[in-house]
Amino acid sequence: MSTDAWLEANNRYLAASLQWMRLRLRRLIAENPTPSADFVPTPPPGLPEPKGGWFRGWLGPKQTTTTKEMKLLPQGKGPSIEEQLAEAVAERDGAAAMDPPPALLLLAERFGLSDFERDTLLLCAAMEFDPGMTWLCAQAQGSSSRPWPSFGLALSALDDPSWDALSVHRPLRYARLIEVNQPGGTPLTSSSLRADERVVNFLKGLNVLDDWLGTLLALEREDPREGLSDSQAQVAETIFHRLQNAVAESGLPVVQLMGSDPASKVAVANRICLALNRQLYRIAAEALPQQVADIETLARLWQRETLLLPVALYIAGENLDTASADLQAALRRFLTRGVGLVFLGLPETPAEWADTTISALVNKPTAREQEAAWSSLTGVESESKPTDVGAMLAGQFNLNLTDIRKVASSAAKEHSDDLTLNELWDRCRDLTRPRLDTLAQRLQPKATWDDLVLPPEPMALIRRIAGQVRTRHRVYDQWGFSEKMNRGFGISALFSGESGTGKTMAAEVLANDLRLNLYRIDLSAVVSKYIGETEKNLRKLFDAAEQGGAILFFDEADALFGKRSEVKDSHDRYANIEINYLLQRMEAFSGLAILATNMKSALDPAFMRRLRFIVDLPFPGVRERQLIWEKALPPGVPKQDLDYARLARLNISGGNIHSIALNAAFAAAGDGQTVTMPILLAAARAEMRKLEKPIHESEFR
Repeated sequence: MSTDAWLEANNRYLAASLQWMRLRLRRLIAENPTPSADFVPTPPPGLPEPKGGWFRGWLGPKQTTTTKEMKLLPQGKGPSIEEQLAEAVAERDGAAAMDPPPALLLLAERFGLSDFERDTLLLCAAMEFDPGMTWLCAQAQGSSSRPWPSFGLALSALDDPSWDALSVHRPLRYARLIEVNQPGGTPLTSSSLRADERVVNFLKGLNVLDDWLGTLLALEREDPREGLSDSQAQVAETIFHRLQNAVAESGLPVVQLMGSDPASKVAVANRICLALNRQLYRIAAEALPQQVADIETLARLWQRETLLLPVALYIAGENLDTASADLQAALRRFLTRGVGLVFLGLPETPAEWADTTISALVNKPTAREQEAAWSSLTGVESESKPTDVGAMLAGQFNLNLTDIRKVASSAAKEHSDDLTLNELWDRCRDLTRPRLDTLAQRLQPKATWDDLVLPPEPMALIRRIAGQVRTRHRVYDQWGFSEKMNRGFGISALFSGESGTGKTMAAEVLANDLRLNLYRIDLSAVVSKYIGETEKNLRKLFDAAEQGGAILFFDEADALFGKRSEVKDSHDRYANIEINYLLQRMEAFSGLAILATNMKSALDPAFMRRLRFIVDLPFPGVRERQLIWEKALPPGVPKQDLDYARLARLNISGGNIHSIALNAAFAAAGDGQTVTMPILLAAARAEMRKLEKPIHESEFR
């Protein structure tokens, strides 16, 4: 049956049911013709007053039978109420013979309603479909102040009345199919009843998510057929089969999806929902209400939705380990309420949130799968040689298929004719820019290889670092080293040297050459006096940089990577735990991490073993200092008669040379002059005094 045909048939059944309900109320009125003393009948709005007055003359809308034919008046020649009821029952039963069944019967079957509960719900919903029902309810209850349905009215007017229908554990109240308004000391049987708006819409054929739930939940709109790689699809298929077996044995379990990429976990859940013909909704665990009454309301409304719609829920719980005890208790209460198919996204370890669970690890697509996705979506070749760009992008950036499609699509739209590797690279770098504002400072790398003045050996080591970053995908994945390794895929380097020897500049050169973001770690924000907080900050730091678009630069690394000490008290023990965690996390990090220190001997020996490169940046000699002086002043600075060889005899570092050049430029600009030797020598004298170095005046004449 088509949708339009079903809606038409459902309306016929609903009209027949409303007519049957009107006749039930009229029969009750006929059996109790004397209203109470406070009953003053008033006409339904918009209807002319019939002859004989409202109490004896009105029969409701769309009725042709006169009041003389009711038992309320002397018998006439027309059919009696009982005959009309029999005819209405036959018409209702005939209208119910449709496939799929009418909405009211579907709802009654799914919620396990008895016939009395089903008809009580119909009585409440009839108030929304027929304005004249208010007058009939008032007349049937003998009071104009009670123009609403009540349990008392249902118990009197309907067949097979059952007192347990009023129980809070029965579906009418538990599933919030009806609302009970019970002010003050009003008896339950006299309190007004109202069908929930969501239920009224369902009975009419409009099956959409509850409005209140719609403010909390987000509909997953990604196409589940495109968001998974082959390895992820295999995980989804395994979970699907385990779900089928679990349902046959003990009901729906909570599916816990673990992994570092929320988008991949949502994509797996969405693929499973596609196989089960369900629509996936998402909510962050932090958005769950924490009050007991509120979380209970949410659980019952979602239970109701799972019976009205083919839906499933994904709860993003990546931050549950730092969540409050109230939030964790609220989530536990929600999951133990039997809320249908629920996916719980977790970062690492599964939790016992429910009696039965299915746990699975969801990783991002493998490097080869990412390479294949890039190649199929772009077809761009490298500017330097005809190499598959997919290998270069997959070797640096660890993205899911959704992000790869997003980057390729947006780049192709803006650069349909001249799409290049650099354009794709920059978009990936911007997409993977980690949110480290509170833990690190993003530096804008401006230094290039020409600006870096070092002896041949450290310069060669730094170039080797850049080369390994570029070619690691080929070595690890294409040449098979990843099959023999389970850690150490990242590249870590130590830049050691005195202050001002170029450690930060070398990090900038690498970031500029590799076209990556550079983040200098703020140790004051990472290190905490509270137990466990430092490890949490470090985890956030490394996890945020795992996608490959950032270089982590630990300046003054000896403060964080210092030697472990002998345990004499609890402070020593927890300090050692922090260092141990950092050792493990550094080894597991897949990106480029650079440590800089001028106290190499203060580092823990275990770090030295895990470092792939140790670059000693020596104090510059005379030749290096002359090159630094020649590059210290930008081309746009007006200068005259500078003796770089003489300046190079000053025994200072490259950082000090930069400070002298900058101060000299300000001095010349303030006096409206060009930079000359006297100005540079004066700035150099001031810098030497600041450093408390001995000054030989002959050098400054």
